[in-house]
Amino acid sequence: MKQYDLDKYLNNSKLLDEKIDEFIKKGILKIEKQNNDEIQGHLLKSGRNLKFVNDVIKLNYFDWAITGCYYASYHSALALILTKNYSSKNHLATLLVIIKEFYNNGLDKEDIQTLINLLDYQDILFYVESKNKREDATYSTKTNYTKQEVEQLRIKATFFVSKIKSILGENNVTFH
Repeated sequence: MKQYDLDKYLNNSKLLDEKIDEFIKKGILKIEKQNNDEIQGHLLKSGRNLKFVNDVIKLNYFDWAITGCYYASYHSALALILTKNYSSKNHLATLLVIIKEFYNNGLDKEDIQTLINLLDYQDILFYVESKNKREDATYSTKTNYTKQEVEQLRIKATFFVSKIKSILGENNVTFH
């Protein structure tokens, strides 16, 4: 998502609501009863992915570390939207629900931008030179990411997951 598009959704609640309604009508977003077990499952996956990232960094598998950062962040985002009775199978739909429900209510513009950079296929590597795609880390033969680049992304993902857990704690979601 480009900055212009982000600003459109952050500053135009009508456009945001229309796009969310469109995703609901298409079945991309679903309204579901809050399920704490499902929320916990996503948070556990986030934690496991962050542990995986730490382990593969030590082995110099930086492409896999980037992929792990992505999944850690995405599972945290899915846990967060479940607290508002949404489930999603689409990155933009997930992001729009987070903007609607949590922007200026636990998350600021920088947090939203971090999530975009971690989730958006076009920009996932923004923090590691803003020039490659997540698919490069996952599918291409390119493996020349530096440890410093990956470490910066790991820190961003860790902070994002921690912030989500903090928001969930404030919303009285119990952690197992």
